[in-house]
Amino acid sequence: MKLGIIVGSTRPGRIGSQVGQWVYDEATRRGDDSVQFELVELASYELPLLSEPTVPGAAHRQYETPQTIRWGQKVDELDGFVWVTPEYNHGVPAAMKNALDVLYPEWNHKTVAFVSYGADGGVRAVEQWRAIVANVMMYDVRGQVALSTFADFEDGRLAAQDRREGELKTMLDQLVALTNATSSLRRQN
Repeated sequence: MKLGIIVGSTRPGRIGSQVGQWVYDEATRRGDDSVQFELVELASYELPLLSEPTVPGAAHRQYETPQTIRWGQKVDELDGFVWVTPEYNHGVPAAMKNALDVLYPEWNHKTVAFVSYGADGGVRAVEQWRAIVANVMMYDVRGQVALSTFADFEDGRLAAQDRREGELKTMLDQLVALTNATSSLRRQN
């Protein structure tokens, strides 16, 4: 099983990269040899805004822009995801929403868990994501980690409260179990 930890902010100076690295470090310490984790920085894909002339659901994985082709190949090789998502103005980040919208079958029957951050822990973005991912036939776990930029960061550096490691462990356990449970659906895709 291969799970991608996607840092969904592309903003210069983003704290999401710190959060993604923390998730990756904790995930790889789990000691489960059946799971591989990969840290994926969305910014490195430089996806243009909705640049594909064919609607992704009808494109049959045949995209025209090199960035979308590369992004689609990456998403295709992963079985599930941890989305590290900021909350921007009470909502999901535009770059991450675009990254979802430029593909379709690559997301189908895959699992997702959320680690969010923001002034109020990014919880409003996660609630929006839960509704959004259902449309591309993704399955989300209940557990999540919501990091407050006031309580879990000091001087712009991640300093997660002690309880966050337990929340992350629970969330990852749920993600691995659900990814295993949905594997037969992905084989049909």
